[in-house]
Amino acid sequence: MTVPIPVQLRSNNMADLAYPDIQAYLKVCDLVLVPIASTEQHGPHLPLSTDTVTATQVASRVAKINNMIHTPAIWTGYSPQHMAGPGEGRGTITVRASTLQALMYDVARSLIHHGFNKVLFINGHGSNVKVVDPVLRKIRYDTGAMVGWCNPFMERYVGVLQGLMENPADETPGWHASELETSQMLANDDSLVRMDRAVKTLTQIPSWLPHEFGKKDGAPDIQFEGYSYFSFPMDHHEFTHTGVIGNPERATKEKGEEAFRRYADHVARAVAALLSVDVHVHTREFRDRV
Repeated sequence: MTVPIPVQLRSNNMADLAYPDIQAYLKVCDLVLVPIASTEQHGPHLPLSTDTVTATQVASRVAKINNMIHTPAIWTGYSPQHMAGPGEGRGTITVRASTLQALMYDVARSLIHHGFNKVLFINGHGSNVKVVDPVLRKIRYDTGAMVGWCNPFMERYVGVLQGLMENPADETPGWHASELETSQMLANDDSLVRMDRAVKTLTQIPSWLPHEFGKKDGAPDIQFEGYSYFSFPMDHHEFTHTGVIGNPERATKEKGEEAFRRYADHVARAVAALLSVDVHVHTREFRDRV
């Protein structure tokens, strides 16, 4: 059970508010949500915005439940593996790890400068996880602020979605453009989903690896003799020719709505608990902002 923050907000999106609204909010709450994800190919049937929709849906729902503020989404992420070949037109927009780290740092430092003591990133893109630990630590060490990271999606870890998806594990229901993401995009805006193009695609090892190796999903690890001790930098198109990992054909709008509801309720309770954390910001001014 969560208790909404006692402040009147015309919108939970910070970009929709004027600065007196921010000032009024800061008098009663020092936490802000930052959705972050990517713009990348999601197979032939889903839009490039899929991961950003996930982050924004969860962040905005959490903000509404708790009457909190969230920022606009950071819509580009670390997606070098989704670029495919030059001129192929896959559409992915990626940034280098250093660029994403700098962007996250500057966003957080701006928020801390204005008076927020707690910054929680709501992530919708799995590969962002590979590069964020250094910047999260730098924000904390440089300012004393509380900074957190939340991954409300399902890949290998089923979590609060236990029992919701129908695909068996070997059809990777939580992976790229599979049952879960397709369901969530149907719930968000079914006019953007081309189910007539949806195709089941399971992963295979890249052609340059010996046949003794195996690959089960989109994680960077590779199996050998049934064990996962190896990983290689691989591009997405090397192990799935369509960009899909799994079977999107069992997706429904109802599953997507329920997934968003479960994630939002869970994260909202966690965020409410974080309000009691005592934080002492020692460096608030963002002096190095040029």
